[in-house]
Amino acid sequence: MMVDLEGCFGAVTRTVSELEREGKPARNVTLERFYDTTPDDLWDAVTNPERLPRWFAPVSGELSLGGRFQIQHNAGGVITACEPPHYFAVTWEFAGGLSWVELRIAAEEGERSRFTLSHICPIDDHWKKFGPGAVGVGWDLALAGLAFHLSDNDAERIDEHAFGASSEGKAFMTDCSEDWRRAAVAAGELPSQAGEAAKRVTAFYTGSEMQGIE
Repeated sequence: MMVDLEGCFGAVTRTVSELEREGKPARNVTLERFYDTTPDDLWDAVTNPERLPRWFAPVSGELSLGGRFQIQHNAGGVITACEPPHYFAVTWEFAGGLSWVELRIAAEEGERSRFTLSHICPIDDHWKKFGPGAVGVGWDLALAGLAFHLSDNDAERIDEHAFGASSEGKAFMTDCSEDWRRAAVAAGELPSQAGEAAKRVTAFYTGSEMQGIE
C-alpha cells in the first residue's frame, strides 16, 4: 500500500455541529487537516479539472461562480461561492437529496495549508439512519487520495476497488466510521443511535451485508 493510511487517519480532525440551513435544522460534518503545499497549489488540486481525476473523479460543467458541475457517477450541483484560493461553496445534489459543501484553505507557516471541508446535511431519514459517517467516510477517502496526489503529482489514481477490498482499506474505513461515531456522540447524539448508524456505515463501506447508504 503506497498510502500512509495511519497517517491519513490521524491527520484529520473530525467534528459534527448543529446549525440551520434554509430555516431547518442541519448538521455540519467537518474534516480538517494540513497539507505540505501552498494554498495556490492546493486550490489548483481541488478545482483544476485536469488534476481532479488524478485523486477524486472527473468533474464536468461550467466550473465558475454560478455554474453547474457534475461529478462522474456522483453528485452534481451549483457553485454558489468562489473566492480563489481560499473558499468555495456548492450545492450537493444526489439521488433527489440536497445538501451543501464548503471548502476553506488557509495559509500556514512553512508553505503549509490548512484544509477545512464542511458537508452540511439536513436532518432527514438518511441522516437518521446513517449519521455523519455516510458523507464523512467518503470525504476521508478523498482526503487520503488528495494526500497521495500531492506527494506525487504524476502518480496514478488509487484503485478504489482494490483499496476497498484490501484489509488495510477496510481497517481504514472502519476506523474512520468509528471516529465519526465519536464525533456524533460529542455533538449530542444518543450513543445507541450513533452506534447503530456507524454499524450501517461501516457495513456499507467495507462490503458487509447491509447496503443502501447512497
